[in-house]
Amino acid sequence: MRTDTEVRIRGLRALVDALGTVEAERFITLVLREPFDYTSWQRHLWAGQSVEEISQAAMELRSAPPNKSMEPTR
Repeated sequence: MRTDTEVRIRGLRALVDALGTVEAERFITLVLREPFDYTSWQRHLWAGQSVEEISQAAMELRSAPPNKSMEPTR
């Protein structure tokens, strides 16, 4: 298991790789500024989707080229 410090470093690197330095900092600011209930969000995240649909979406994301946008499809 990774230490808290290792998780923070890897998470920040992932944000910077995905968004760039400025937008990664902006994202962190947005998260800290707004109240956020992770438990409530998690409960509603996959509402209305079957296990098969979630699995298919995960497999598509995994097989996508690196740095593919992670924007939700509309």
